[in-house]
Amino acid sequence: MRLVPASIRKPPYADTGVSPPWNDTAQIAKKAEDKTAIRKAGALAASILDRAGALAKPGITTEEIDIFVHDTCIENNAYPSPLNYGKFPKSVCTSVNEVICHGIPDARELVDGDIVNIDVTVYTEDGFHGDCSRTFLVGESVSDAARKLVDDTEEALWRAIAVCQPGAPFHAIGAAIQDFADTQSYGVCPDFVGHGVGQQFHSGPAVVHYRTVRRGSSGTGFGLMGNAKGKAGIDYMVAGQTFTIEPMLTLGAVKGRFWDDDWTVTTTDSCLTAQFEHTLMVTDDGVEILTARPGGERLDVEGAATRMKELEASLARTSPSKSAAKSKKKKAKKATKGFGV
Repeated sequence: MRLVPASIRKPPYADTGVSPPWNDTAQIAKKAEDKTAIRKAGALAASILDRAGALAKPGITTEEIDIFVHDTCIENNAYPSPLNYGKFPKSVCTSVNEVICHGIPDARELVDGDIVNIDVTVYTEDGFHGDCSRTFLVGESVSDAARKLVDDTEEALWRAIAVCQPGAPFHAIGAAIQDFADTQSYGVCPDFVGHGVGQQFHSGPAVVHYRTVRRGSSGTGFGLMGNAKGKAGIDYMVAGQTFTIEPMLTLGAVKGRFWDDDWTVTTTDSCLTAQFEHTLMVTDDGVEILTARPGGERLDVEGAATRMKELEASLARTSPSKSAAKSKKKKAKKATKGFGV
């Protein structure tokens, strides 16, 4: 593993390689200084991701991207969160083409026509993590299908972000992603989830990216601005809460196959897959994107409001199924092994 200076603040797992057990408690920034700290972590992660993505060109190895991310974290007095998390050997995840997530950087050169997801998480001197990822096009020969997959995966993330506000149920996120993916005939990977993030790298809630409500029923628990049902921060969103959304869409199979390295996960049919991720903080009347790209990022507010009304109407006719609820708990437990999770 790459060396980290003793002066850098490290998360608890940095020296042991032992991942903390899954904590099903929401992370909520209540103090002004905590909100400032996680904004700082998110901004740094976004800046490093932006610059790392600029390296994704033919002839560059993912190992070189890892070196850049590691060194840039250290230069900014931050620890690269993936390093030694569950003994992960590198400082960033680089997932190329059919790799769903958790790809380990290596000596393979990127080639014209590849797509590569770069997943950056930093742990700052203030003791907060910022987590984000984006899928980049490599060269000029990326197929039309791959370009559309990448664009649409980002659109799925935006549709999910659009439903976030105090009182919104977390299952609305999966519904927004699944409904859009279905219209474009994409698969939604069910094995990895978004998660709470802040002073801990991962915690509850397990933010699933697929629909967990069945149509044609009643009782969604969708009650905005303090009228929601269930457990605050786990079943529905509360102001100050910080978490990630990170959908992974595929052109074919949705299940993953682990490589012998115990980290890299590929689609079972080797189809292309893409992922986008942001760290978010729920505000009093909406949501703040903590890992927005440097220089700002688009958010179609008018379109988001329309999609919110459409989704609310849809959810009014649905309710969580028992099997879906059990599946969500199972995914959360399984997610303790991985990250991005």
